[in-house]
Amino acid sequence: MAAPESVGRQRVLVPERGQRSAVIVNPVRVDGVPRLRELLESTLTGAGWPAPLWYETTAADPGTGQARAAVAQGAEVVFVCGGDGTVRSVIAGLVGTDAALAVLPAGTGNLLAVNLGLPIDHAAAIAIAVRGGRRRIDVGEVDGEVFAVMAGMGFDAVLMDEASTTLKARIGPLAYVLSALKHLLDRPMRVLIKIDDAPALHRRARTVLVGNVGALQGGIALFPDAEPDDGRLDVAIIAPHHLGHWARIAWGVLWRHRRVPRLEILRCSRIRIHSDRTQPRELDGDVIAPNRTLNVSVRPGDLVVCCPVDDPPGRPPTPDVR
Repeated sequence: MAAPESVGRQRVLVPERGQRSAVIVNPVRVDGVPRLRELLESTLTGAGWPAPLWYETTAADPGTGQARAAVAQGAEVVFVCGGDGTVRSVIAGLVGTDAALAVLPAGTGNLLAVNLGLPIDHAAAIAIAVRGGRRRIDVGEVDGEVFAVMAGMGFDAVLMDEASTTLKARIGPLAYVLSALKHLLDRPMRVLIKIDDAPALHRRARTVLVGNVGALQGGIALFPDAEPDDGRLDVAIIAPHHLGHWARIAWGVLWRHRRVPRLEILRCSRIRIHSDRTQPRELDGDVIAPNRTLNVSVRPGDLVVCCPVDDPPGRPPTPDVR
């Protein structure tokens, strides 16, 4: 029996049959690729699925071309194993199709997996895809590029740019902390922020984050109401003036205080951020070309993901921000 269409917040089971699949792996970020291939092929064969197509990312094509090729070859489920950047590249090749993304986390962040309640263990993640749980989620779009977690302009993009792949592989999320310490007192930007059709806001900020989900690195929950399938984006305007403000923001977010100073949370379906000077920008941790403007819109329900169907995850713990 065919599964009902999965729209918005619905989570459904796909038909109980073997599905055609493909695997896209980043060989630079994934240790033990032969073991992963053996695990995937044995698990899928045991479940009655055909052997998967196999692709590896390259410096020239970090996943988008491979995802499009997999869909063209009839893949109904596309497994991706790599860091957040690899996952985002594969998503770019899957948006707007009926092929389901199955995340096998690797690398430092794994932010989409964390926010969707997906396991880090590869065997468990593969089992979720085989069981057939599917969910449609939103994606954000900036200048024709998509993201599933967050877009940012300012301080956060500086951190992503300076936390090198080598350093992240060596010390993990601490790489972002070391990068942050060097830039806590950088000059703020003056921004004009246009939320949907509301009057423009004028702010002095260190960073503006636009989130499709709620949790950041280390499971820190920034957005109180973020859901990946509600057709909305959440915006955080972070505006500390000195180290004391930084400390209060960190304390308030970590302990979910009702009011977090120098942190303003808004919701929208589209946003235009214009800075008084050129700023670094990032999508899901990937640094994109700097610009004075960040235009973000939501594409509701444009990506199918494999997800748990029993006790589906709610939103991650979040600060109570007013």
